[in-house]
Amino acid sequence: MSAMAWMTPPAKPKEPRPADAWRHELRLLLRSRLVCVALALLFLLASLAVWSGLREVTRQQQTIARLADLQQQDLAAQALKHGRSGDAGSAAYYTFHSSWDPPSPAAFLALGLRDAVPYVLRIRALALQAQLHEGESFNPELALAGRFDFAFVLVYLAPLFLIALLYELVSGERRAGRLGTLLALPGGGRGLWLRRAGLRVGLVFACLVLPVLAGAACSAMPLPALASVLLCTAAYLAFWSGLSLCLAAGGRSSAAQALSLMGCWALLTLVLPTLAQAVLARAVPVHQGVDLMLAQRQAVHGAWDLPREATLAQFFRSHPEWRQTAPLPAGFHWKWYYAFQQLGDERVAPQVADYRQGLIARQAWTERLGWLLPGVGVQAALHRQAETDLRAQLAYQDAVAEFHARLRAFYYPFLFQERRFTPEDFAAQPVFRPRPADSSWPAGSLLGLGLIAGLALGLALRALGRVRPNRS
Repeated sequence: MSAMAWMTPPAKPKEPRPADAWRHELRLLLRSRLVCVALALLFLLASLAVWSGLREVTRQQQTIARLADLQQQDLAAQALKHGRSGDAGSAAYYTFHSSWDPPSPAAFLALGLRDAVPYVLRIRALALQAQLHEGESFNPELALAGRFDFAFVLVYLAPLFLIALLYELVSGERRAGRLGTLLALPGGGRGLWLRRAGLRVGLVFACLVLPVLAGAACSAMPLPALASVLLCTAAYLAFWSGLSLCLAAGGRSSAAQALSLMGCWALLTLVLPTLAQAVLARAVPVHQGVDLMLAQRQAVHGAWDLPREATLAQFFRSHPEWRQTAPLPAGFHWKWYYAFQQLGDERVAPQVADYRQGLIARQAWTERLGWLLPGVGVQAALHRQAETDLRAQLAYQDAVAEFHARLRAFYYPFLFQERRFTPEDFAAQPVFRPRPADSSWPAGSLLGLGLIAGLALGLALRALGRVRPNRS
């Protein structure tokens, strides 16, 4: 052998190209039957959740469409019965007017309050608060578990799949005796763990997002709303990935790390949100809507025992435009009846304001809580984007109240000026207009999720950089 051959330094091992490294890790990952089954199960659960949400939204849309047909039939029947009598009070009393809150294109992802409170109400020109809240009662046992929708899968089930895929990322190699070799290879160390973890998280993200994309195409979801949902999903998975990697990078056994991560899951998704809601309910007490209904009904029923002239005098103080009406005749008169119906609403108006302020305060604190508990934050973001949260429900009640005010303003001239109610007037009654869509982004919730996810990922990067072959 020549001297030049002895002097030639040995060739350095060739580092694999990034694409080859990713393909190699994917082949290794898909060889695991457990991983394939877990990903297929998650995809199936996400698909079932999206399908269930789409089916529920379709059912609600069909209910609203069927209600419109029934409303036309009812109006036609009432027009035959009261349209020619000339009695506006009877027409106002017996005619029901439909109001509805149509689901948004993203409602199939997180049904929220639409599963517990009415999205359809039939309104008359009587006292409003009883009509708003009399449909609020529902079976609490049926609402306890919540609806199986995409929000449920993302918040409660997706972290379990991430834990199963990441908890022994390092400890499994240590137990098999390959950890030292892997760390010594070119491209090993932190880059290796990030490739493996990123591949697992990416597959989980794909299993969740593909059904969402299919559902978004079926429901014609706007692109900004879809982008918000994807960002929310990515941030929540990033948080749980970072937390899992922080614990997986430790020197403990696989069983200990799995138990630690399951404890974190139970604490962050079940225990702490429940405790926080209990504390919030005690700190910001809010009466039920049924209490408003009972208070308003007591005020209305009590008016039957009061002098009629005193009731009208009280009504004229807040509505002086009807003061020039003719004196009450002997016996029953509709203008006195509708006057004390409106006075019943005005009597409970301070309670209604306190009730709404309490609900809004609770919602604000819940959104702040999402900055510390990512499960709460992701639910708040999804419900806001789907327009199924408290803000959407209050907006629907505001739309009903606005329609009810137009209904009263339509009937009062006939009642207080004692004008004859003709069939043409019956056909000219106000028509409910649904609330406009609120397409605002849940910017606060997304920002909170992004910050807490970034913190978890930063800690995970630091922990992965300190992985050593031994346990010390």
